[in-house]
Amino acid sequence: MDALKDLLQSFVTQSQKILGDNLIGIYLHGSAVMGCYHEKKSDIDLLVVVEEAIPDNIKHCFLDMVVELNTYAPPKGIELSIVKREVCNPFVYPTPFELHFSVAHLKWYKTKPFDYIAKMKGTDKDLAAHFTILSHRGKCLYGKDIQDVFGAVRKEDYFDSIWSDIEEAETEIMDNPTYMILNLCRVLAYKKEGLILSKQEGGKWGICNVPKKYQTIIVQALDEYISDRSTEWDEKNAHEFAAYMITQIRS
Repeated sequence: MDALKDLLQSFVTQSQKILGDNLIGIYLHGSAVMGCYHEKKSDIDLLVVVEEAIPDNIKHCFLDMVVELNTYAPPKGIELSIVKREVCNPFVYPTPFELHFSVAHLKWYKTKPFDYIAKMKGTDKDLAAHFTILSHRGKCLYGKDIQDVFGAVRKEDYFDSIWSDIEEAETEIMDNPTYMILNLCRVLAYKKEGLILSKQEGGKWGICNVPKKYQTIIVQALDEYISDRSTEWDEKNAHEFAAYMITQIRS
């Protein structure tokens, strides 16, 4: 975890230099604050809050910094969004963002940076889930305290956010089985009990709360999630599990 601490400190220091007085705060969420960080399989989830819109030249400097730091990050890299303070409290849904970065977009930025900056803005439903996790279990790395910046996320907005991530599970589960299986569990845990869980916690909840015939597939997903092992999936069983879970969530 020392490497993660050093990376986060560099991110904070350089963000302060680039964003200056416009920077309200930098916040860590995701697996790194939920007790399930795995260096080879987790990304580094960050939210950056600013007061005013960011000029394109500053976005360029900021992204160059992120891309450089990303070379020292775990394989899944840094994932971040920059949002204006005014959309945090009262919370706006779907949430407008000023800038987003993940390794999925790395090639786009490297090859067409001006196009990336021009187009990488809009709204993101995922931010409702990120804000909720942040309010419950996040960490302030720099700036104003979480409770001073982020307002409450309505339950229906949080549910819509996490539902949008798994609503196509019946057809998409084999694209990323571990991610989808554990996400289905945590969405059902929220629907049934109002629990806000990590993927790992969702899987553990699922083992205790879904029919026994599906426990093996959840155990497989948990094992792959927390280890370096890969799993051979029973595709028929995976689709059956997804159909069952979607039915339960909808009901």
